[in-house]
Amino acid sequence: MAAPCRRMASRSFVQFLSSFSWTPVGRAGCRQFSIAPVCRATPQSKTVMERTSSPWTLMAAVCLQRLPVISADCSPIEQQFKEMMQQMELEKSLLSDHELRLLEDAERMSRKQADDYDSDEEESQGNQEIMLTQDLEDTWEQKLKSFQPVLRVRADVDKDLTTVERCLASSLVLLAEQQVGGEKQWLLPQAPWQEGETLRQTAERALSSLPAAGFRATFLGNAPCGVYKYKLPKAARTESSIGTKVFFFKAILADSAPFKSPNASLQWLKKSELQQFLKPAYMMKVDRFILSL
Repeated sequence: MAAPCRRMASRSFVQFLSSFSWTPVGRAGCRQFSIAPVCRATPQSKTVMERTSSPWTLMAAVCLQRLPVISADCSPIEQQFKEMMQQMELEKSLLSDHELRLLEDAERMSRKQADDYDSDEEESQGNQEIMLTQDLEDTWEQKLKSFQPVLRVRADVDKDLTTVERCLASSLVLLAEQQVGGEKQWLLPQAPWQEGETLRQTAERALSSLPAAGFRATFLGNAPCGVYKYKLPKAARTESSIGTKVFFFKAILADSAPFKSPNASLQWLKKSELQQFLKPAYMMKVDRFILSL
């Protein structure tokens, strides 16, 4: 085996290349390729295929919430903690300007009653009238007696479910009575989706189409916060419609909202009151994204 290898190594590089036989493809230098498009067996159709419609009806609903207007009542443990903090602040805090002035007035009155009182100190201030801090406190006391605070709990207003001014310490949710099939149901305001609009635009249209069109709301994002899906009864199902999908969007009510709905088709309810008007399956989906603030 070493002899043939030694014989090939002794040849020159040109002789080594000439020992190979060139094929026709090699003489041509490169293989010829065609850049023409390959014709398919089935040519592309010029007509656009119609889009297959979904058998589900799409709808968008808005969960409009009115946030609490006043602070909630303190629980017993919160009230105890509040009183403890107030007592600690009273014991460790410094005297205010009014309290310092009250001490100065008391000291001035004690000097006037003393036998060695020098009236030249008062003459240096001229005829300027000095109003004592005690007089100020008496004036403030009279103003406080004439002040009538608004009641936190108003039984007549809280029982009216159509007004947004009820239950000011709780968060309220708007429900609308809408026609679903052959019956009316209490639901979050909803509207069917239309071609060319987004689901959020559909939710905005559902809110603006209510009888009380004065609602101003701030929507929280473009993505839905929940979805509810139900199928139609078997007798009412068709190939093009088997059920409905409702996508929920959250919104916050603005301050410039109407105080009372013009009719009884709208209700403002607390989260604990929703189960009295919503169906269990619907309530289970809604309960996931409504916060009890």
